[in-house]
Amino acid sequence: MAARGRETRAELERTHSPAAIRRRLGRPRRHSYLSDGIFGAIDGAVTTFAVVAGVTGAGLSAGVIVILGAANLLGDGFSMAAANFLGARAARQQHERERRLEEREIELHPEGEREEIRQIFARKGFTGALLEQVVGVITGDRKRWIDTMMTEEHGAARELRSPWRAGAATFAAFAVVGSIPLLPFAGVVVGALSVPERPFLWSAAMTGAAFFLVGAAKSRFVDQRWWLSGLETLAVGSVAAVLAYGVGVILGSVTREP
Repeated sequence: MAARGRETRAELERTHSPAAIRRRLGRPRRHSYLSDGIFGAIDGAVTTFAVVAGVTGAGLSAGVIVILGAANLLGDGFSMAAANFLGARAARQQHERERRLEEREIELHPEGEREEIRQIFARKGFTGALLEQVVGVITGDRKRWIDTMMTEEHGAARELRSPWRAGAATFAAFAVVGSIPLLPFAGVVVGALSVPERPFLWSAAMTGAAFFLVGAAKSRFVDQRWWLSGLETLAVGSVAAVLAYGVGVILGSVTREP
C-alpha cells in the first residue's frame, strides 16, 4: 500500500469499504514505538560520537575511545531507557488513577456524571431525542461510560504504551546506532587489517551517514521530505560533534604536559 497521505483514489475506496472498515476497527490497537526508537538512535549516535570527538580532540588513544564509548553505550543507554520506562509507567499509573476516580464518581453520583455526558455531546451538536438516546446508550454500559468520560473529559487515550516496550525500543536503538562511531576505533584496537589509517574520519563519515539515514527513515512516518528530514538530523548531530571536539581540543591542550 502507498505511504499514508499518498494513497490513490482507488486505494482509498478499497480501504474504506464497509468490510475493510469493519476489519480495521476490529483489529487490536497497536501502539507505535517509533518515537522511542528515533529518540534512542539519535541520542546514541550523538552522545557516543561526542565521546569519540572529545577524546580524539584531546589526543588520547583508540583504546581509551573504545572504553569510554562502550561505557557511554551501556550507562547512558540504560539511563535513557530507564527514564523512558519510568515516564511511560507514570503515565499509565496516572491514567489508572483517573479511571478509578471516574468509577467512584459514577458509583456515588450517577446523575451528575450522566449530565456530564449529556453536555459533552450537546457541545458536539446533538440535541433533543437524539441526544437523550446517545446518553442512554453510553451510560447503559458501565465500561463504555467510563471509557467515554476518560477520552472526552480527560483527553486520555483508551490504551497506553507498554513501559517495557518503550524502554526496550529506546535502549536497542541507542545501542545499535550508538555503536557505529566506535567501529573504526574497535578495529584499531583488535588490529583488524581492514581498519583505515584515520579512524576518526571514518567514524565521522559513518556517523554522519547514520544520522542521515535515521532522519530519512523517520520521514516515512511523518509529513516531511526524506532528504530534508535526513539533513535536519545530520545538522543536529554535527553541531553536537563540533562542540564536543572543540571541548576536547581545549581541555587536551590545557591538561597536556608541556
